[in-house]
Amino acid sequence: MKLKDGFVLRKVADTYVVVAIGAQAKQHNVMITLNETGALLWEKLSSGADKKALVDAILEVYDIDEATASADVDGFIEKVSSENLIVE
Repeated sequence: MKLKDGFVLRKVADTYVVVAIGAQAKQHNVMITLNETGALLWEKLSSGADKKALVDAILEVYDIDEATASADVDGFIEKVSSENLIVE
């Protein structure tokens, strides 16, 4: 999985924000706010990480079980997919 080009992640105060730039800004009128976990997943997806790599990244940072991490990743993927931001 990989995110479409033309979106950037920025930290604004204590919040992470994803905005469209360039040509994508004309097609996508979207601004997504992310928490720290979402920002971590966004960065991993930007480099083409698969679901297992995303789950592993969460497990490295947070003290949670694999089932919870997997459910969190599924929710994140669903959110960015619903915005049509993933290239398969």
